[in-house]
Formats: sequence, structure tokens, C-alpha cells
Amino acid sequence: MKGEDKELLKEIVGEDPTKADSYNIRKNGQKLDRKVNPNINIVSKEDNSGIDIYVKEDTLFGTVNIPVIITESGLKDVVYNDFHIGKNANIIIVAGCGITNNGHWDAQHDGIHRFYLEEGARVKYVERHCGLGVGDGKKVLNPITEIHMAKGSYMVMDTTQIKGVDDTIRKTKAELDSDATLVITEKILTSKDQLAKTEFEVNLKGENSSTHVTSRSVATDNSYQEFISNITGNTKCYAHVECDAIIKGKGQVKAVPEIFAKNIDANLIHEAAIGKIAGEQLMKLMSLGLSEKEAEEVIINGFLK
Repeated sequence: MKGEDKELLKEIVGEDPTKADSYNIRKNGQKLDRKVNPNINIVSKEDNSGIDIYVKEDTLFGTVNIPVIITESGLKDVVYNDFHIGKNANIIIVAGCGITNNGHWDAQHDGIHRFYLEEGARVKYVERHCGLGVGDGKKVLNPITEIHMAKGSYMVMDTTQIKGVDDTIRKTKAELDSDATLVITEKILTSKDQLAKTEFEVNLKGENSSTHVTSRSVATDNSYQEFISNITGNTKCYAHVECDAIIKGKGQVKAVPEIFAKNIDANLIHEAAIGKIAGEQLMKLMSLGLSEKEAEEVIINGFLK
């Protein structure tokens, strides 16, 4: 791998992806490297671009890294990845895409990820996106995540758009059986004229199913963000949705909440707060010797941490 490849991987994985129990590294639409083991298998799809990941039941604390990097200006990459998580397995999956675009054509990655959690399965799914490069071609990322959770399964989904992504439409759709729990945390930073739109649709089908969705975002310069949530409670269940955003400069953020209770025992809550950085926070940090710009950066970094 080239130096720019390693830089991208570090941004979206945080460490050497080959240290995981199993991994699949994809570059410019092609498999770059892969590793499997007896409990975690990765198979290329025959009818489409992408992979199937199979985790055996009772697998404990397994790790899977599946990063995608794009360095070719003008490339549009579409990939379909399906995760089959066996009964009572406990797994950590680190995914995401980094685009370095030094050219004049748009580079785009659309990742469609489908999760199938069997009874009692536990998944921590970490997804990071970023854009680098000095070209005027856009960096475009459109992730779609579909989640199917069986009885008593548990999933944490932690998504971060780090920097440099010009346009993104992020869609997550989930369906939960009884006693299943889904926790989603989203962090997005936009600047310049960037656009980010996220849509969450969660269907609480089973009794005592629950979800907690938290979105934290910062929109600076002339960027625009839109947050849409649609939670449906069909039985005795619980949902809590939070949308917290900071706007700076001419940034704009729109929040569109929708909660639909179809049962008297459905407990659904939505909270949204959008505003500028509080003046007293700036003053406190500036009194410690920071400039206004440095104080703003500290507040934003802490907010998105």
C-alpha cells in the first residue's frame, strides 16, 4: 500500500486493520487483502460486488475490519456487504470509507450493509467516513444500513463523519424483535458548502424492544445538515431520540422528528436542540488564555467526542 493508503486507513480504522481477527480491505472497487479464521469467514459475493461475513454462534469477542479506500478520481464504487451473526456471538466490526480525491471528477462510495442478528447475538459496529485530497472533485459517501434483530439481540452502532465529505445521504433502517436493543450514536462535522442528510427508521415490533438514537452534529460555514427520524412502537417498547446540533457562521441544521405509537404501552420520546456556541463557554475558555478560534475548536471537539 502507498503512503496515502495508510493515511486513509488510519483515519477510518484508527489502527492497523490487519491486527483484527479477520479483515477485508477494499481499494478502488477491488479486494486488496483478506484474512479469515475458523469462527469468522468472509466470502465474496458471486452475484454482486461485496462480501458475506459469517460469524459462528457463541463466538466471543471476535473482531472484523472491513475498510474501503478510494484514491481514483471519477470512480463510483457500490458494494453490498451482508453480516450473518450467529446465536449468542459477541463481535466488534469496524468499517467505513476514506476517499482521497486529487482530481477534477467526483469520487463516490455507496455502501449497503445488511445485518442479521440471531437470538442473543451482540454486535458493536463502528463506521467512520472521511475525505482527503486537494482536487476540486467531490468526495461523496452514501451509506445504507439495514438491521434485523432477533429476540434478545443487542447492537451498538457508532457512526462518525470525520471531515472532508462533500455530500452524504445516510440511511439506517432497523426492525427489532422482542427484548432486542439498538443503540445508535452519530457524529457529523460539515464545513464549506457540504451537505449531510441522515435518516433513521426504527420499527419496534417485539415486546420490550428498545432503541436509543443520539445525533450530535456541527454545521459551519455554508454547510447544510438534515436529520430525519421515524420511530414506530407496535407493542410495549421504549425509544429515546436525541438530536443536538451546533451551528456556526451560515451553517444550517434541520431536524424532522416523527414518533408513532401504535400501542398504549409504547413509550417514545424525542428531543432536539439546535443553536450556536454559548457565549459563556467561549468567555470561560478565553479567560484561560485561548483565542476565540481556539476556544471554539475546543468546544466543538468536546461536543463531538
